[in-house]
Amino acid sequence: MFAPSGGVRRAAWLLLLMGGLQSGHAVAEYVVIPPGKLASVLAGDADTGPAVIPAFAMRATPVTNGEYLTFVKNHREWQRGKAPSSFADGTYLHTWRGPLALSVGMSADQPVTNVSWFAAEAFCENEGARLPTWLEWEYVAAADETLFDARSNPAWRARILSWYSQSSSAPLVPVGGEANAYGVRNVYGLVWEWVDDFNALLVSVDSRNQGDPDKLQFCGAGAISLKDRDNYAVLMRIALLSSLSATSTTNNLGFRCVRPMTAEKK
Repeated sequence: MFAPSGGVRRAAWLLLLMGGLQSGHAVAEYVVIPPGKLASVLAGDADTGPAVIPAFAMRATPVTNGEYLTFVKNHREWQRGKAPSSFADGTYLHTWRGPLALSVGMSADQPVTNVSWFAAEAFCENEGARLPTWLEWEYVAAADETLFDARSNPAWRARILSWYSQSSSAPLVPVGGEANAYGVRNVYGLVWEWVDDFNALLVSVDSRNQGDPDKLQFCGAGAISLKDRDNYAVLMRIALLSSLSATSTTNNLGFRCVRPMTAEKK
């Protein structure tokens, strides 16, 4: 990994000015993430080497209640009670007071939760974006406030595990706070986040090649497939995401979007 250049920082401001929902509502801040290589904790890297990560832009913070409320006002098919059960389970947005109203005490600046993978992907597509891949998310999440790869720092790991040990029923605070080295906020300490390929994380390269996609679908087996078995924080994220279906919604699972810096092949 390497530090963004001044030109990349300037590009980030251009994206901030150009960003926002396609419907013309609130502007979303996207931060440019420079290209680099990632020695992923997933076992496939043992054979293929570090993953090459092209440059992309990521939302600086998770999507908020207020932003998602604007989205469902403009896209009625994603309102609570109208989204088909094949796209969102029965707890979709269940903490809201109504389909178009946040509950008392719920802030528009808090991260939205209880949103399915399908709904999160639809939101991102609406603003010309998509959900990040696991490698993109892991690449950004490896940074602390000063280092682009802090994964070997025991204090960094301990801080993340300390957050994971907290009660999931604690009230969510608004997005924001201190940015990591890339300029991205709330990667840890607020909510878990969807990734595009959430349901493929515990399938190793070997098991895919052998036609046995169920071989490593359990948490213990997933630990075996990790290159860095001491990084329990990463294992916990992988285990959580792999336990979900695309219709799942939970009180502590949110999302953020990314945009490619070059046209992606269809």
